[in-house]
Amino acid sequence: MKTKFLTIIQWGLFSSILITGCNKDFLNQPPLGELSEEQLSNKVGVNSLLTGTYSALAASRDDDGLGGGGPWESAPDNWIYGSVAGGEAHKGSDGGDQPAINQIARSTADASNGFFNNKWKSAFEGVSRANQTLRFLALASDLTDQEKTEIAGQARFLRAHFYSDLKKMFNQVPWIDETSDSYYQPNTEDIWPKIQADFEFAYENLPATFSEVGRVNKWAAGAYLGKTLLYQKKFTEARTVFTDVITNGVNIKGEKYDLVPFNNNFNAATKNNAESVFAIQMVANDGTNSITFANSGGRLNFPYESPFRCCGFYQPTQDLVNSYRTNPTTGLPYLDNYNSTAVKSDMNIASDAAFVPDTATVDPRLDWTVGRRGIPFHDWGLHPGRRWIREQASAGPYSNKKNIYWQATQDTYSDQSSWAPGTAINVLVIRFADVLLMAAEAEAQSGSLDQALTYVNRVRARAADPQGWLYRYLSNSAPMSGFSTTPAANYVVNLYPTGYFASQAVALKAIYFERKLELAMEGHRFFDLSRWGILQSSMNAFYTYEGTITTDIRGANAISRAVYYPIPQNQIDLSVVNGAATLTQNPGY
Repeated sequence: MKTKFLTIIQWGLFSSILITGCNKDFLNQPPLGELSEEQLSNKVGVNSLLTGTYSALAASRDDDGLGGGGPWESAPDNWIYGSVAGGEAHKGSDGGDQPAINQIARSTADASNGFFNNKWKSAFEGVSRANQTLRFLALASDLTDQEKTEIAGQARFLRAHFYSDLKKMFNQVPWIDETSDSYYQPNTEDIWPKIQADFEFAYENLPATFSEVGRVNKWAAGAYLGKTLLYQKKFTEARTVFTDVITNGVNIKGEKYDLVPFNNNFNAATKNNAESVFAIQMVANDGTNSITFANSGGRLNFPYESPFRCCGFYQPTQDLVNSYRTNPTTGLPYLDNYNSTAVKSDMNIASDAAFVPDTATVDPRLDWTVGRRGIPFHDWGLHPGRRWIREQASAGPYSNKKNIYWQATQDTYSDQSSWAPGTAINVLVIRFADVLLMAAEAEAQSGSLDQALTYVNRVRARAADPQGWLYRYLSNSAPMSGFSTTPAANYVVNLYPTGYFASQAVALKAIYFERKLELAMEGHRFFDLSRWGILQSSMNAFYTYEGTITTDIRGANAISRAVYYPIPQNQIDLSVVNGAATLTQNPGY
């Protein structure tokens, strides 16, 4: 453990002392490793188990027991289950690559889809590690009361995080904790209250700061508690917690939460800043010659035939790009008809053919979120369009951008030792802009429309600040020479005027849309649409529009069961006791 960073520790370093709970499935627990109960039930053993629980956050290696399959199947940013399934992104690559993702994107995946099984196993591995930490913590006698409380708070926070991921995805999830005497637990009980209790304990007992940046603190727990209350529609309670976090919250280094220039959230050189609430720490060039913890869950998600080598997945949709269109007079988004003013693309235009990027007004967040033809792609030069796209016909003309490291610092913040790149860009589970927008939602649902407007406008004010915009290069032939003072596109964005949130319906529509703009390609969209009760209608509207552009989702249809994913059939089969399955399948599957 470093003095300034709690980095994600490789599984191999702890394989001799950790108790792994879900190597094959969460129901079959292997025996203890090489060390005895006596050796683990002390300060060193318990802290090692806690560090192993933190390491499960990365959940992305092929061979470390954290889920199996490709690392993208259990990626902690939920790019498949949150963004692709939510209409923000196409699967990408070519139409036949990773067909299991096609099923998820088209709402046709069933319980046999192996991606769900691997995500389930990965999350329950984290639960198991947290539980083992708590079990041995109770047996340790060489820790002070304060140390025990802090370890318990962290372990319960992490357990609640893993369970939250499971609950959002699968809804019907069995609860197993450190007191469970059997791993064959039914999944018919709503576990949100138990997740809430874990976050409440962490919120009440964790300190505000630690010396290691990667740990979770009181205010991260508060933000996650507010999010948990929001999912349960406990809006008044969520409002109270969010107010405390916004007013008094500080990050792990003691810096008051605040918004920073937008792209600083997605640059490894400026991570763990004042906007970072709960981030999964990623490292590169750590001496291991491995991209295991260099965000390898996203290793497929770089432009194809580019300096990044692999693999052309995770391409933003035209629907998402159009969402950033703004009214040139008001600077506000088109909440109802954004697809009627489509942003110009280079679809079906070769890279060596002439192309002029769209000149109409857009929100500047577009060009920190999406790579598009003729616009600076960090310091790598202008995005060349079709040459970097593996198959436009199935996935459109755009590239993801929030995962892209900078050319000038690639030797520090990316790993080049594998067939695909890894980066040291953190996975932001919660950042302060997310907190502000969740708080705005809680305020609007509680009837406080003016405060909701204040929170939304705080986010929009950051977007409107020219200091955070993308600018053209001084010279297109030498992009690393720096940026000019000319914006890269026609950026116009303004605040909502006083009184705009005239009703709860108007306020919520604007808040929901602002989350789309601000948090795009960060794995939230599917879960937001599901909890708002508009997933089916929103996705069918998306399929109708986007299906006129690309072939991958043409003819798709979101049916009512699609608000949750199916319980993996493999887990149901493994839960059989005396001829009857312990786990119950979600309705419709």
